[in-house]
Amino acid sequence: MVKETMIQMGFWLAWLVIPALFELVPAIRAWVQNHFFPAPEPPEQIKGRWPQVTVIVPVHNSAATLPACLDSIDRSTYPNDLLHVICANNNSSDNSRAVFQDCQTRQTGLQLQWLETQPGKARALNSAIYTSTGDYVVTLDSDGTLAPAAIMNLVKNFLAHPEVQAQTGTILSNRQLVEAAPNRHLARNEYLEYAVAFLAGRTIESQADQLFTMSGAFSAFRRSALVQTRLYNVDTVGEDTDMTFQVRYVLKGRVILCPNAVFYVEPATGWDELYVQRQRWQRGEIEVVRAFMADHLSLRELFSNFLVRRLIVDHTVAFLKVIWLFAILVLIPFGYSPVMLAFSLQAMYALYLLITALNLSNVLKYLKFDPAERDYCKHRWPIVFSLPAYNLILSLFRVMGVINTMLQPARWNPASMRTEAAAIGRVLRHDWHFKKEKEHD
Repeated sequence: MVKETMIQMGFWLAWLVIPALFELVPAIRAWVQNHFFPAPEPPEQIKGRWPQVTVIVPVHNSAATLPACLDSIDRSTYPNDLLHVICANNNSSDNSRAVFQDCQTRQTGLQLQWLETQPGKARALNSAIYTSTGDYVVTLDSDGTLAPAAIMNLVKNFLAHPEVQAQTGTILSNRQLVEAAPNRHLARNEYLEYAVAFLAGRTIESQADQLFTMSGAFSAFRRSALVQTRLYNVDTVGEDTDMTFQVRYVLKGRVILCPNAVFYVEPATGWDELYVQRQRWQRGEIEVVRAFMADHLSLRELFSNFLVRRLIVDHTVAFLKVIWLFAILVLIPFGYSPVMLAFSLQAMYALYLLITALNLSNVLKYLKFDPAERDYCKHRWPIVFSLPAYNLILSLFRVMGVINTMLQPARWNPASMRTEAAAIGRVLRHDWHFKKEKEHD
């Protein structure tokens, strides 16, 4: 009995080691670095001339969101006369052009340009890059809004770090929209997930020069470096990751995070939207890594190559979490003690709760540049109790993204969660009826 219990505990302790190695250790490292080795403060003033910046906004049926986006650029603390804003329209079928013209009439201090391009976000960005001027190029999605100091902080960071060729900003869900969301609990979980991933996680990656991808929603480049790349790849859904790899591995440049350059996005409307979004992210990651690093990745490089660790977390660990999720349903018939399983579940939940609490502490430390945002995040601390389950569901979505990428390599627009669930249901019903017919025969 004792031997059997030890074997069962050993099995479950193995599952505890996985998050400890790949999630707990980075969280502890970030906490220690935050409290004992904080990053230097960014420069406060720009010395010399103020550089000219081109802001590129890809537009596709953006009539509902474009005014708020352009208004946020207009309210920027960066001098408007040094901003050149290009709205790159790629095959819009709504009245985005009329909305742009209305903004152009109201925002007379901004240099606004409308550019017709071929369909596709990457093609729109590439066309606008050819038209860009000045020292820096900022790209941002049309369905979000900039924090007032975002462009200013990016420029300060470029001037303080001449070795940096590209930056990405912090992506946060718009807290006003989070509180107004139909599924507010889901939106709050997504808010904290973004804060952990796009602020706390990327800050540590950036400080170690291990930033995996710039956000397609908000990034910035030295124009001199950007025009030396192959521009955005039109043959992948991960054009943002592809561009990151181009800067890192083709130009041999450095990519960093500017944590106090914030871009606010709309929260997801529901699980279906998250399901499609995360599958696209997963597909893009696989396509880009395959193109750049397929012949240079090995488990022998686990500790020397951060890409290997990143892929293990995004793929292997996600697979193990999902396998465990389904294995729990069949272990009792195989003789595992329900008490032991319940204890193991509690232990794993407690560990993930610790990881989440550490990550929240890190986020609050990083948000010191925005007291209002920090206060909002601080008062949403009860979300830490549901975030482990939320992240487990996202792991399932990532696994489905890997599977669909292998089975449907040419499909860029994955089916919704409801559509795929209905398809799985039809297969199961067919197999069940087939089994019954065999038994009857």
